[in-house]
Amino acid sequence: MRYYISDLHFYHESLLTKMDKRGFSSCEEMHDYIVEKWNKKVRAGDEVILLGDVSMGRGKPTSDMLARLNGRLSLITGNHDNYLNDRRFDASRFEWIRPYAELHDNRRKVILSHYPIFCYNGQYRRNKEGAPVAYMLYGHVHDTRDEMLVNRFICQTRQTLHQSPGGGEACPIPCQMINCFCMFSDYTPLTLDEWIAVDEARRREMEEKSLPTDGAQE
Repeated sequence: MRYYISDLHFYHESLLTKMDKRGFSSCEEMHDYIVEKWNKKVRAGDEVILLGDVSMGRGKPTSDMLARLNGRLSLITGNHDNYLNDRRFDASRFEWIRPYAELHDNRRKVILSHYPIFCYNGQYRRNKEGAPVAYMLYGHVHDTRDEMLVNRFICQTRQTLHQSPGGGEACPIPCQMINCFCMFSDYTPLTLDEWIAVDEARRREMEEKSLPTDGAQE
């Protein structure tokens, strides 16, 4: 089984009360919670791809933290993965480390980057049934103003019609960009299909919040 997750930010104490406001009393409490959620889901032979910003700690404590997690880990590097430059970090914990990757997951192309990519490879592609066949998984923006801007782009792009070079009826651009921010999954790594479901639920909630309330003027 392959899972994805982003922006765990181990040892990042300020996120407990600022920006994310994660609500834990300490990093130790957060770490214990993440390990519990993670190891209930991930087995030893499973693959987990981390989409950057794993830890703000130094090399040795980050290695010790990753040793507590089940699974075979791989890393898409983020802007806060400075522990990689610490000689005390055990880089062998990651099967591979890349700034960007394109993989296939159950007959679908998956674009992996710490940063959201608006015009990603395969963005327009659909299968014969009309379903999207390419997904852009990202992190970095957490649940901030930047994520709101990304969501606006996604909404506008999905409302834009595109006609393929081979002709046929014009149809909306799929634009399957999914933020794999750990708080969106309660700190649990998810499969591609699970992230798709989480993302769809988030977008339904956003649409419901944008609808006018009863009695509102048109």
